[in-house]
Amino acid sequence: MNFEPDLKQYTMCSVLGSCFSDRAVVFLGKHNKSGNLVAMKNFNLDSMSKTDCQLIQDEIYNTRQLMHPNLIPYVTSFLDKSQLYVVFPLMGYGSCRDLLRNHFEEGLPETVIAFVLRDVLQGLEYIHNKGLVHRAIKAGHILIRADGHACLSGLRSMCPINKRSNLHSLPLQSANNLNWSSPEMLEQNLLGYNEKSDIYSIGITSCELANGFVPFAETDTTLMLTQKVKGLIPHLLDCTTCYPYEDNAADNGYQSEETIGVNTAPVSTVYTRMFTEEFHNLVELCCQRDPESRPSAPNLLAHTFTKQVKRVNVKVTDLLRPAVPLLKTNVAEISDDLASIGGMSQQLSDLDLLTYAWDFDLNDVVSTL
Repeated sequence: MNFEPDLKQYTMCSVLGSCFSDRAVVFLGKHNKSGNLVAMKNFNLDSMSKTDCQLIQDEIYNTRQLMHPNLIPYVTSFLDKSQLYVVFPLMGYGSCRDLLRNHFEEGLPETVIAFVLRDVLQGLEYIHNKGLVHRAIKAGHILIRADGHACLSGLRSMCPINKRSNLHSLPLQSANNLNWSSPEMLEQNLLGYNEKSDIYSIGITSCELANGFVPFAETDTTLMLTQKVKGLIPHLLDCTTCYPYEDNAADNGYQSEETIGVNTAPVSTVYTRMFTEEFHNLVELCCQRDPESRPSAPNLLAHTFTKQVKRVNVKVTDLLRPAVPLLKTNVAEISDDLASIGGMSQQLSDLDLLTYAWDFDLNDVVSTL
């Protein structure tokens, strides 16, 4: 399919959300010739710094160079005066962060997480084999296609690995990803970090997908760094890892010290649900303090937790209900539902467009540097 680099060849139907720390808008667009739905990132270059432009350029370059079923595909990009448009295929369910926020506040079903991690790890294995490190893995950068398969995005932070020495510099705009960053990346010492830093982020993202929020979400940045450097391993929250305070259960706190760095307002199912031993083990392996003790992406693909998807006779799309993907056949119906709900942001009120509650680059970090 030939997608022309010309704004006149697309019809912008609605606003999906924002990206680039809320300084760019993501439109739901339609390719006029084919009728296919696409996601169009719109950057106003007049408002971007030199660093911002470099990040945008890196994202376009990296996405164009890498081709894998589990990485976000590049369609085209073009300029219209000072407006830059980058076109991607529409991911029907949005990001995993969107699913957590809108439908699964208490965490995704464990089987869904197994499928998602399988897909992400396949994409990550491809990235590492290319001699690259991702450096920004999190739920907001995992997009789910309408068929239920996951694609990894956020490629603008990616950089090559030097086989002779580890990396030392932090990614640009790294403040948005501190909660997911490995201890060795945050330490900024002479040892540096390598692709095993991505594996740590896989462990943190697994907790985020299962618990409904990222570990250390309400923790001061300095304390978070201290706890990570000391080797604190975040846990999946279930009846085996956290308990209400005996004397004051109404406070909704956790008695276990192992839950330091996680949200102090547990959801209703925390005390009754139980994740499998295999899932707990995978998270613990990924979040080891010593990078050399962490498994590689191929090792994780061979882990019992991710291998279970071969034996599961169920569709991810069935498990994601009541979430409904955006498709050509139902986009008008979903638009009507969203219009009746209302709640459009004031920032977009002057646009004669419907607003979807999607955020392609959600900043969940509450703490500041």
